[in-house]
Amino acid sequence: MASKFQSRLVGTIILVAIGVIFLPDLFDGKKQHYQEQFASIPLQPQIGTEEEFTTIPEPEFVDIDLPPEPVTVVIDEPTESQGPEVAAKPLKVAPQPVEKPKVGNHDSGWVVQLGVFRNIDNANQLVSKLRDAGYQAHVFPKQPKPGDLARVVVGPDVSKSKLSAQLKDLEKLTGLKGRLLRFNPLNP
Repeated sequence: MASKFQSRLVGTIILVAIGVIFLPDLFDGKKQHYQEQFASIPLQPQIGTEEEFTTIPEPEFVDIDLPPEPVTVVIDEPTESQGPEVAAKPLKVAPQPVEKPKVGNHDSGWVVQLGVFRNIDNANQLVSKLRDAGYQAHVFPKQPKPGDLARVVVGPDVSKSKLSAQLKDLEKLTGLKGRLLRFNPLNP
């Protein structure tokens, strides 16, 4: 006879085998089966009656005689009924000296720098105050990284005199004494 231990061992092995085989299918749930659907192709298209289609008329050929000489433009003289006579005097145009374009950005523009701020919120508040007053104000750099300084400038403008005239108004508005600087569009 087999010992109780052997019987229990065989029973345990049978229960584990049944669990390994059947339990995953039981807990897996519904299985989805995918099958490609094919549309059937008709063997021969249905032929309709010819009355459904309209016929295209044949092109008409028209004999056109072209002039033997090329066409020239003729401008009629103004008549009395068209208005006063227009004198056909040649216009003299005085040549104007052409300025040579300057190389680089030396005279590209000017800005008024009002301040340099470590706190970007203070710089943005000052810019919004200046914009509400009608000035063209900017913060450079646009997206400062933590630890970067933000410059508040008014401008750029090509006219240095226009910006220097605005210095006193800016000082009254903000309480900051600005200074004129050249504007470098490549590195504002």
